[in-house]
Amino acid sequence: MKHLYLKTLILVLFICTLAFIPAQGQETPHDASKASPTKTEVHYSCPMHPDVKANKPGKCPKCGMDLRVVRHEEAAAEVSSHDAAATTSNASFAETASTRSAQLPKLNIPDIELLDQNGRKIHFYTDLVKGHTVAINFIFTTCTTICPPLGATFARVQKELGDKVGRDVRFISISVDPATDTPERLKAWGAKFHAGDGWTFVTGNKPQVDELLRALGASSARREDHSPTVLIGNDASGNWTRTYGLAKASQLVQIINDAIAGKPATTAMETSN
Repeated sequence: MKHLYLKTLILVLFICTLAFIPAQGQETPHDASKASPTKTEVHYSCPMHPDVKANKPGKCPKCGMDLRVVRHEEAAAEVSSHDAAATTSNASFAETASTRSAQLPKLNIPDIELLDQNGRKIHFYTDLVKGHTVAINFIFTTCTTICPPLGATFARVQKELGDKVGRDVRFISISVDPATDTPERLKAWGAKFHAGDGWTFVTGNKPQVDELLRALGASSARREDHSPTVLIGNDASGNWTRTYGLAKASQLVQIINDAIAGKPATTAMETSN
């Protein structure tokens, strides 16, 4: 009897011990698919000046355009390559190319002494802008991203406007890399796009060029970051428009014709093909 009691006691103790042993492999594995989604950061940026950012809607302090919503994943890897960064910047402009042109107040353009593509000394405001309608873009000759398309777009607009170029409107391309872009280099670059007599290329000493770029709202920390914009203005009427430099030629022609007539531009931009 005593022997049976001991056996029963041992069996009960064994069962109790098993009850306290944690079950192995019973934990539910982590389901990665149920992880909380990556937080999306939202900010506002200028379509013409991507370096301008704000946490609420407003206008770009450089060009006056409405800031647009930009979303990006906080976990996205940063692009360190310079060429990749330039491509990303250009893509962002293409995505926002449907934005309307920005009307600007009359610009205070400095009369800085610079050089044209023939090596001739010029005073930028007096010799090129004063009393005229002008279309101004910003390029550098060693650029391999947006500058060749900017030149090609100007060439198409030049062709569509015909003899108005040089008579009713002047084209001006300002180098953002004056240390490299000599008059000779600019002349050779312009020849690739069949630049006519009404198309002037401008370079000079860097401090003076930098001052001009700031006055025109086109300065950037690096030449590669310059904006693919076109400034179109009628100095006599004071109407100035900043618009997308890779828009369809027909749309730029319309803005230029409006400027010649002293009217503000109202054309919505689309990317050129």
